[in-house]
Amino acid sequence: MTVSQNFQGSSAGKASGDSCETCLYYEYDEEYDCDTCLMDLDEDEMRLFLIGHTRSCPYYKFGDEYSVVRHQI
Repeated sequence: MTVSQNFQGSSAGKASGDSCETCLYYEYDEEYDCDTCLMDLDEDEMRLFLIGHTRSCPYYKFGDEYSVVRHQI
């Protein structure tokens, strides 16, 4: 079960240090027209995600798109 989050302007999902917006698995889904977590969350993880308690997300991985470019330089 993937989840989408469309909380524009709210503080949900904005945990310091490991915000969903910087996660490798958090991408924009054109079909649903919102940002989506690509991980397969169970019921408890889904509840925490939807209420914005993502500080301790077990799937968080910093998504630095430019790390490959920096490595090539």
